[in-house]
Amino acid sequence: MKGISIKELAKRFNTTEKKIKEILSEWGIEGKNDYITEDALKIIEEVLLEEQKEKKNGAQRGKTVYIPQEVTVRELANILEVPANQIMADLLKKGLMVTINHSVPYEVAVEIAKSYGFTVQTDSQQQESVKKPVEEKSEESSENLQPRPPVVVVMGHVDHGKTTLLDTIRKTNVAAREKGGITQHIGASMVELPDGRKITFLDTPGHEAFTSLRARGAQVTDIAVLVVAADDGVMPQTIEAINHARAFNLPIIVAVNKIDKPDADPQKVRRELSELGLIPEEWGGDTIFVDISAKTGKNVDTLLEYILLLAELLELKADPTKKAKGVIIEAKLDKQRGPVATVLVQEGTLRVGDVFVAGVTYGRVRAMIDDKGRNIKEAGPSTPVEVLGFEDLPIPGDTLKVVDDEKTARELAEENRTKLQQQEKAPKALSLEDLYKKIQEGEVEELRLIIKADTVGSVEALKKALSEIKVEDINIRILHADVGAITENDVILAKATGAIVIGFNTRPDVKAREAMEREKVDVRLYNIIYEVVDDVKKALKGLLKPIEKEVVLGSAEVRATFKIKGVGTVAGCYVLEGKIVRNARARLIRDGVVIYDGKIESLKRFKEDVQEVARGFECGVKLKDYNDVKVGDIIECYEVKLEERQI
Repeated sequence: MKGISIKELAKRFNTTEKKIKEILSEWGIEGKNDYITEDALKIIEEVLLEEQKEKKNGAQRGKTVYIPQEVTVRELANILEVPANQIMADLLKKGLMVTINHSVPYEVAVEIAKSYGFTVQTDSQQQESVKKPVEEKSEESSENLQPRPPVVVVMGHVDHGKTTLLDTIRKTNVAAREKGGITQHIGASMVELPDGRKITFLDTPGHEAFTSLRARGAQVTDIAVLVVAADDGVMPQTIEAINHARAFNLPIIVAVNKIDKPDADPQKVRRELSELGLIPEEWGGDTIFVDISAKTGKNVDTLLEYILLLAELLELKADPTKKAKGVIIEAKLDKQRGPVATVLVQEGTLRVGDVFVAGVTYGRVRAMIDDKGRNIKEAGPSTPVEVLGFEDLPIPGDTLKVVDDEKTARELAEENRTKLQQQEKAPKALSLEDLYKKIQEGEVEELRLIIKADTVGSVEALKKALSEIKVEDINIRILHADVGAITENDVILAKATGAIVIGFNTRPDVKAREAMEREKVDVRLYNIIYEVVDDVKKALKGLLKPIEKEVVLGSAEVRATFKIKGVGTVAGCYVLEGKIVRNARARLIRDGVVIYDGKIESLKRFKEDVQEVARGFECGVKLKDYNDVKVGDIIECYEVKLEERQI
């Protein structure tokens, strides 16, 4: 090809002839008869391609994309919104000849995405976005922040009076209507006190069969009320409830119930809970205890006052003027009304007519019903409402977020569905083997454990052995420790908190095995204590940042200096100890003081480049970006090794 017309070139790059001529002028190239030569064409193409790339980078800079571990050229092009042939050209520059259906190595795909100005989402960030599919904008200070009602979860052992307490608070007869006296579903209700203050209650059952509901409820609550019967004291599910609340860092208020019974002993409850770390304020601790009778209503108003007092200390606030965001508490398919979900509004105000996305589904709010069965038009922060208008049944725990229009909602839901499908291909739960990797990604900061053993003695021995593993800045957190088989509850708690289950001389029951398979939770079985400790130590080594250890390779004395044009000062040296290595780190020492710390840029012996020079030989050394070398200086060559810290 002898040349190309400026008009044709402008058309090819979707620009103007004026722009082409400006580039020609800048480069001092003359276009004869509106034609340019082949050599000039290469320059013009480079400039225009670079400008287009910069323009693309500017448009995409800051935009976050997720690239799966396995991705084809076509898929990568779609993700980056770049023509596939451009991706193939980028790969060709990296020495990879591919077709549109070829797989792209993950590291190369990430590199290409970054070259176009994208921020690439890691697998850990992507997994979090599946849990919370709609990306949340960073919280900014708002002039419209207002106090919101606290969201309270009621926990405790079965038959200790949780439902009766809620019944008393709501002044309804829900408890009498519920089959077997056990709450059937997570219920949510907002209670208004005479002075207008409000509290939202989530009723989370204490029975073991409903542990998954409890874990789900704890994720959206601010305060946990632990109900303990004064005649029974601390029971197995009481301990389990405490461990669940602590796992989610919920402040606990203890309601000592059934004080109207003749054999009630509130002080015994205090003693037993103190042994578990819940020390009453009157004993110098920081846990609020209120003696109540849910049946007669005695001191229930005092309990509500303490809840509101704690809520004030927590400074719970939200902006009711923002677009609404909330959490799906429960969902069901109603024969007459279609998909229906209970939503707890967390931010903004949800209104009838709002378009929303919730995980992999979307919809428009057709109607809202509050906990009293009334149709309402809007719901502010901390308000639980039943929402009609979902396209499909949402998943409890999904985030509901209001968006601008149905097209956006549909696109976001589809995007979330794709991400979910991609994530389902990978293991979701934490294991001892992948702990180190997750720490490096910043996903895990502590090792969380659930311990089940055959005897109380075994439980205590394990807790003691693990507590003796002392490591700076590393925390072993035992969320739950108990006697008996590994249950479905243990697996669900591990899933919800990212914990590892350790079984000592005990086995998982049938339901636990099914849950292990379903939830992909790491369950370890042992019969020798030191093996448990050894495995945990190995996992913790992955948590530890390696120690930087300096290793001196050798030293040389400067005996002459040479200034070389275009190079700088080269030091003529004699190796005193060890060896001097090219590209190694080096420091220059003068009169015992380090005056330079950098790198050996070049190393020569008899004008020949060499990799290293040993003791007793002469060599020429050029330090990177440093020329003030004097006779008598000492060049010390060293390297920094990362060593695994020992426990």
